[in-house]
Amino acid sequence: MGRAEQDRELMRLAQADPAPLRRHRLAQCHRDNAEALAAIVARHGWPHADLVGSPASTAAVMILLHSPDLGFRLRCRDLIARATADGHTPAIHFAYVADQCAVDLGQPQYYGTRISPRTLRPYPIRHPQSVDERRSDVGLGPLQEQLQALRITG
Repeated sequence: MGRAEQDRELMRLAQADPAPLRRHRLAQCHRDNAEALAAIVARHGWPHADLVGSPASTAAVMILLHSPDLGFRLRCRDLIARATADGHTPAIHFAYVADQCAVDLGQPQYYGTRISPRTLRPYPIRHPQSVDERRSDVGLGPLQEQLQALRITG
């Protein structure tokens, strides 16, 4: 959880002042955190809530989403899918990781969780007419509500 907090703080600083040194520190933090998470996953499997508690499991998802290693994210996506199916991990964790992987692979996302920072529109979505049903299944609200909230705060 400490690593996730450090990531959030460095992200906040880099957004406030995107100097090269701040971006470098943030990228190094992402690499270091991913390496630490990879060691945990190699030794114990995915750190789901039943193993480490809900806050730490959520922190692991955030660290994973910031990992620069797509192969690692794909392996963890599959572990998270199993943990979700077994009831050990919230489905929303799987939704965020699955969408991140899909976008990075140039494929349409399933849940519409990945939004372009330039347009504040979602990256392409597979079967967009039924996205809100899939979002509801994992505990997300309607996509339009998420987009409206982003526009208000963005």
